[in-house]
Amino acid sequence: LEILRGVTAAGAAARPVPSSHRIWEIVRHIAVWDDAARRRMDGAVVQPTPEEDWPAVTDTSDDAWPKTLDHLKQTHDALVRAVTALPDSRLLAKVPGKEPDFYTLYYMLHGIVQHELYHAGQIALLKKALDQR
Repeated sequence: LEILRGVTAAGAAARPVPSSHRIWEIVRHIAVWDDAARRRMDGAVVQPTPEEDWPAVTDTSDDAWPKTLDHLKQTHDALVRAVTALPDSRLLAKVPGKEPDFYTLYYMLHGIVQHELYHAGQIALLKKALDQR
């Protein structure tokens, strides 16, 4: 979340690199997967559709951006609470709805960390591109 400090609604809505997602889209995408991981930890079979995976940003107003950031914080905090409460004995439990035997909660949680770091890197590059405009 720290990488988003100083990003304005206009910056989040901009597309400084034509073929990339906007910061706003990436933030919503991260929230989708934080929530999916938490729900999977609760035993739900979750597979976001393409529309859910990259939700459309329809309101890019100055009022909407803090709400988007708050939603990300809420979903992230809920995931952190779920991970904190997860007994170590459940880490090797298979994720509901996933067929490969290796797809355990441990595997999924490592994937979520990698996912967030990847997108944090994207956001950092997009912020740099915004500064050079």
